[in-house]
Amino acid sequence: MAKKKDSQGGAEKKAEKKKDSKGQKAPKPMVEKREPRLRRHYLDNVRGVLQEQFGFENAHQIPIIEKVVVNVGIGEAPKNQKLLDSVIEELTKITGQKPVINRSRKAISNFSLREGMPVGVSVTLRKSRMYEFLDRLISAAIPRVRDFRGLPSRSFDGRGNYTLGVKEQIIFPEIDYDRVQEVHGMDITVVTSTNKDDEAFALLRQMGFPFRGEEKPVQVGTAA
Repeated sequence: MAKKKDSQGGAEKKAEKKKDSKGQKAPKPMVEKREPRLRRHYLDNVRGVLQEQFGFENAHQIPIIEKVVVNVGIGEAPKNQKLLDSVIEELTKITGQKPVINRSRKAISNFSLREGMPVGVSVTLRKSRMYEFLDRLISAAIPRVRDFRGLPSRSFDGRGNYTLGVKEQIIFPEIDYDRVQEVHGMDITVVTSTNKDDEAFALLRQMGFPFRGEEKPVQVGTAA
């Protein structure tokens, strides 16, 4: 009789578990999102400085960084699939986002290039990932450049966008030098909401970009 009671009790527990599983799911624990340090610096320090410097009457006139595009050209990609996979893996580690493969739009016989062949990879970063990437670029990667003398201030395109060329991907701490298949460079384009280079320059300078001629660049977290 005792065995029957035990079996009945076990059956009841199983039935209760089934009822619980059929009922409403338990709410997922709330995960607190951490605000990027560079975005907080922009809101607390940069906006006020730019508004005072250029006399903006409307807060929407204050320039902001809209997106960052990281592009890597790979001339040997059609012949070397391992190199292409390696660059994709490295760029994913650096940016925190998987890149897209750029393919040729037309065939070029002199370069043995057919339409649709891979010629490079690129990543477009926005919002939190953009701020996190720029923070690592300014604080960790650029200081590791050999014989660094500051970023060129003439690399604006006349519409408020700035392009920075990086010669070696190994300046990023996320890259393991022992696993690098080939040292390559990349182009980093910072797209701003303004179409004026002087406003874009002031924005990036206040965001901590170490331009040439600056004895002491703006430190993230402090006002200029």
